[in-house]
Amino acid sequence: MANSSNGHAGGSSIDKRDFDAHRPLLRGDSEIEDGRKQKHHRRSGSESWRVTTSADGGGGDGLLSNVVEEIVERDRRKMKREVIRVCSFIWGIVSCLCAGSITAFSLYGPLLLTRLHYTQLRVNAVSIAAEISMYLPVPLFGYLCDRYTPSPLSLLSAIFFGTGYLLAAFTYRSGPPPDAGGSGWPFWVMVLAFIGVGMGTACMYLGAVATCAKNFGRGKHKGIMLAVPIAAFGLSGMWQSQVGTYLLSERLEDGSRGDVDVFRYFLFLAILLLVVGLVGTVGLRLVDDEEEKYIDEAVEELERSGLLEESEFFQSRDEVRRAYGAMGRRVSDGDSELDGDGGAVPLSDELREAMRQEHEREEQERRKKNWLLNYETQLFLKDHTMWWLALGFFLVTGPGEAYINNLGTVIQTLTPRLYPAHDPPPAGLASTHVTTIALTSTITRLLTGSLSDIFAPPATHHYAYNPENPHPSEEESENRLTLSRMTFLLPCALLLSLGFLLLASPLPVHYPQFFHLSTALVGLGYGGSFSLVPIVISVVWGVENFGTNWGIVAMMPAAGAAVWGVIYSRGYQDASDAVGGSFDGHCIGWRCYGFWAVGCTLSVWVAVAAWSVAWRGWRRRGVVV
Repeated sequence: MANSSNGHAGGSSIDKRDFDAHRPLLRGDSEIEDGRKQKHHRRSGSESWRVTTSADGGGGDGLLSNVVEEIVERDRRKMKREVIRVCSFIWGIVSCLCAGSITAFSLYGPLLLTRLHYTQLRVNAVSIAAEISMYLPVPLFGYLCDRYTPSPLSLLSAIFFGTGYLLAAFTYRSGPPPDAGGSGWPFWVMVLAFIGVGMGTACMYLGAVATCAKNFGRGKHKGIMLAVPIAAFGLSGMWQSQVGTYLLSERLEDGSRGDVDVFRYFLFLAILLLVVGLVGTVGLRLVDDEEEKYIDEAVEELERSGLLEESEFFQSRDEVRRAYGAMGRRVSDGDSELDGDGGAVPLSDELREAMRQEHEREEQERRKKNWLLNYETQLFLKDHTMWWLALGFFLVTGPGEAYINNLGTVIQTLTPRLYPAHDPPPAGLASTHVTTIALTSTITRLLTGSLSDIFAPPATHHYAYNPENPHPSEEESENRLTLSRMTFLLPCALLLSLGFLLLASPLPVHYPQFFHLSTALVGLGYGGSFSLVPIVISVVWGVENFGTNWGIVAMMPAAGAAVWGVIYSRGYQDASDAVGGSFDGHCIGWRCYGFWAVGCTLSVWVAVAAWSVAWRGWRRRGVVV
């Protein structure tokens, strides 16, 4: 601020200098004017900027102090945002590393046949109950995640996992149910337990992935940031199955390891996942600025398109900001008003009015966010390309889930009748195949996530609109090779079909070791598909409504797992009931799984065709995937 020392009579302060634009300034005056412009720019860029001066005109130190404090506060907020982003990403990986316990179902699935005397249909009913409860409620969980942050989902996962695995542990310990010749708990109790396990899996997985998607959704490496937690989910079954096989196994009379001790294994999972879920309640946090930015960008795009005029209550964000700015100015002017003695006049009524208007502004923003997310959900459901994408996901994940859940019994079908009981099966241990699927799926998820970031063309549709560079692909694509994410997704599906095609051939029957190759191919194809589909959804339809959109498509594996699980069980049971088809309660031979494997191969090929149709629709609309 200027005073009489600057050559102005009366010692009155002025806000800005009035001069002739055609008259050149002296050097000193020019520097002073530039400094004032910079200070004014900094003040207009921050809502919390305040300048105070003393009554005698000595306000220079106060101004400098405010500048320093503002810079320190800005850096502190930036550091806090980065710490939240990194810590939430790390805990998202930890959550996914533990959430996929259901992928180790094959480790103890065969023991439900032999120890609890369940039929193959009942064993598959347990796994199908877990699959349906894991995927069917995902839209609801995604809705909660988008509107109330991922923390409540992590708390729900702790509750579902803890109660589910504890109930399953004591149900297993009670022995065969009464209708199977025992005195244990009824079969439906085990089904109820795995419904809780499935819902816990959905909550923990979705909360972790949505946190990473929202915190890194606009970054350059959003693909790998999504692929890492998704890959960690695949690894969870690997390390948990190894813990069950080598640390929580039964001890035989000769001191060697036997089968997994299912009761202790379930207790271990219950305690582990309860703790992880509770910590995730405070560990999975969103960076507020990032979420608000996504909402702002989507709203501004809808404002440009004129769609917001269809909403009666919807007021443009500029109007809200102008109203809030006017209110803020009124409060600021009132706060700085002086009475005749130079003292501040308290304006409690003005402050109350400011608080009321602030509350109204926050309520308007909340309604605006809900309206936007609901509107985008409607657009998502009306988009025919989404249904082609979902159909392909159904046809891919159904066979993949059924394979993972039933590979333990497939191993038994490849074991000769007179094979020594305590020797490892010729097709390998179930834990080995679970590990193979986990490793191969992790490798392909990381590869597809990172390669899609490197080679995918920049998005040009409205969800990634940049007013300063509305057509970035035209500039960047000239300097590097670009490949659509669909060029990675379709080959992954073909790898999955090759795994089923190999299983459907006579080779595994005569050479059971080939079953390892089949498992590796299924892991590669299934992992890549499960990694790329959510990435495609975040690219095509944005991340502000990612939880809901991904949740809708994620229902498909529930139906697919149910359909192909029933087909496998029916074929297995029919072959087991045939003359010479069963041995000690197990089905032996190609008929136990062969027709199911052929059907899975055809299903994946149809999925490739469905995804090709969706890709064609995106290209017609100019949507770069």
